[in-house]
Amino acid sequence: MFYRPEAGHGLPHNPLNAIVAPRPIGWISTRGAQGDNLAPYSFFNLTAYVPPQVMFASTTAKPDRPGTKDSVAQIAESRVFCVNIADGAMRDMVNASSAALPAGTSEFEAAEIEAAECETIDCPRVAQAAASLECRMTRIIRLAGATNVMVLGVVTGIHLRPDCVIDGRFDLRRNGWLSRLGYKDYTVTTETFEMERP
Repeated sequence: MFYRPEAGHGLPHNPLNAIVAPRPIGWISTRGAQGDNLAPYSFFNLTAYVPPQVMFASTTAKPDRPGTKDSVAQIAESRVFCVNIADGAMRDMVNASSAALPAGTSEFEAAEIEAAECETIDCPRVAQAAASLECRMTRIIRLAGATNVMVLGVVTGIHLRPDCVIDGRFDLRRNGWLSRLGYKDYTVTTETFEMERP
């Protein structure tokens, strides 16, 4: 099967996001004039080691945030954000925070997720996240498409939940790494293996 995206695929569901999978989930927390916000994004990744940098992309808009969503609007305002990493045991909290709530409504409160303050930026983080990356925004880039936006940031502080550091390594095998597949599908990775580069 071959198709051009602009011509359509003819399948019951778009296969694109199932092709590029699994994708890590950046659980983005922000603070703005309207309050605190928390939302998961599966277009997310680490982009550099030194200095450490991350990116995430937002691909839709809300009626009360013309052309964007709460996370991007608040990052444009505050220039900071936190990327929280959830383990498999937190899947229901991540999903609950994806609800399309009105701007100014805290997902922390609505989903009963405990917040904690960041150390290097004025922003909340998920208190029980496996890891949290405090970030200063470096760029917001408009991508092709009406509501597609990429946010880039430099990591200024890192929180690791103590039970996720095992034998000196960050390790989520006990509860697994929560990732997005495609459609309504997710996965929790608990099985890993090592390979030496040639």
